[in-house]
Amino acid sequence: MDTKKLFGLVVVVFLGFWMFTDPNGLAATAKTAGGNGWDLATQAFTGLIDFIGALDKK
Repeated sequence: MDTKKLFGLVVVVFLGFWMFTDPNGLAATAKTAGGNGWDLATQAFTGLIDFIGALDKK
């Protein structure tokens, strides 16, 4: 079994264990991670838009 498949299997088993032992904690973590990911993407695209706009002004 190669490393990628083994790592994927370990992640799936860990998330399954977490879901059955603490579903509220998993849901809260997923919600926080999703919100943080969205904020990071928004900041990245805003920075990119500002950078392109600054190039256009010169």
